[in-house]
Amino acid sequence: MSPSLPHVLVVEDSDLVSSALRILLEETGRRVTVAASVRAADEALAGAVADGAPIALALLDLTLADGDGLDVLDRARARGALPRVSVAMTGHDDDATRARCLAAGCADVLVKPVPSRVLLARVGEWLGDGGRAGERGRQ
Repeated sequence: MSPSLPHVLVVEDSDLVSSALRILLEETGRRVTVAASVRAADEALAGAVADGAPIALALLDLTLADGDGLDVLDRARARGALPRVSVAMTGHDDDATRARCLAAGCADVLVKPVPSRVLLARVGEWLGDGGRAGERGRQ
């Protein structure tokens, strides 16, 4: 995919979920990098900045084998590699989790499972492309 496409980082340790998100986002004109751990997300963020294609949107699962998805934001902030927009994706639908994610710098918190049309509409809002990336991706 072209580096000019909006670059999305999916931090998710479920292969099924990350594969589905990759397909959905790539088919709507986004460049997608998947990371299954905090460490892999750190490497992806650093690599994207070094390649001149910084991450525009990070979708962060909170529960990962090597830490919390919000750790990704702390580490990226320390390195100056924060994505333009970060969003938590979690199975925890409670006020404390939402408050923790927003305090960490997430623009939003999505409760899994997230319907694909809802996710795509929100991605369009977060990236400011109003779905236009999706139109390019299908041409």
